[in-house]
This record gives sequence, structure tokens and C-alpha cells, in this order.
Amino acid sequence: MTVTDKKIIESYLILFKGLSFSNKIELIERLIKSLKVNKSKGNGFYKSFGAFASEKSAEQIVLEIKYDRKFKNTETKF
Repeated sequence: MTVTDKKIIESYLILFKGLSFSNKIELIERLIKSLKVNKSKGNGFYKSFGAFASEKSAEQIVLEIKYDRKFKNTETKF
């Protein structure tokens, strides 16, 4: 744990000193729930790599993208 992490934790502890017992329990429950949610989101992120499947080569896809680009030439009047 870095010095910065320790300072952050100490700052939060000072903030939470004034909370009632039930509020502290609620806070702990929400923190635990947030840890579970973040863990599952991280796995989904890494699983998405390579999700785009195509029979075309990378060069063909790049050429199609470049071909489909549409540029609109407009004059700006001042």
C-alpha cells in the first residue's frame, strides 16, 4: 500500500467517524457489493477482445472503410 493510499483511507476514516452504527454497516455492505460488480465487469471487458469476426482480411476492411467515407465540402461565409 502506498503512502497516498494510506492518506486516502485515513481521510475516509475521519469522515466516517460521525456515522451511526447502522450507517457504517450500510456503507460496508455497499462497498462489498461494489467490489463484486467491478470484478464481473472486468472479466467481461477482457472477454470482448477478438469478438469481431469476419472472413475479410484487415486490408479489405480498411479499404471498405476508406471507400465508404463521405466528405462534404462546404464554404464558410463570413
